[in-house]
Amino acid sequence: MTKYIPNSNIVVRENSKFETKNIADYFKGKKVVAFALPGAFTRTCSNNHLPGYEQEYDDFKVLGVEEIYCISVNDPFVLEKWQEVSGTKKVKFLSDGNGNFTRDMNMITDRSASGMGLRSYRYSMYVENGKILKLYKDENGKFDVSDSKTMIKFLKER
Repeated sequence: MTKYIPNSNIVVRENSKFETKNIADYFKGKKVVAFALPGAFTRTCSNNHLPGYEQEYDDFKVLGVEEIYCISVNDPFVLEKWQEVSGTKKVKFLSDGNGNFTRDMNMITDRSASGMGLRSYRYSMYVENGKILKLYKDENGKFDVSDSKTMIKFLKER
């Protein structure tokens, strides 16, 4: 795989102010694991996806990962509250509230049938200096390959 993180604009909230940032900047010069999910506070995302990466954060660090990002098509306020409620301290949240990055990654999916509108597929990826070296994508309604244990297994076998 030779795909790179796209130069997509996201809106983040830093120091109580909204700022537009290029998401690719978060991946420059680093070894990063990122995972995306359909939405904050949803059952699988809250009970399985996010907790796995938070709990195994130190295992990722031992394997050379410098940052872990959780990306969701939710606004910054929702992700701030989810981070607080979930007790997440190590995984960093990146809001893709407008879906720009998710579209540019070709990972947008229509979840209108469940009232969620356009959201992200559930996926995970390993990225070095902006280059995506591995990507695992779950089909809608599934949580089979984007989990933390699958990513750790990949990193151990590299």
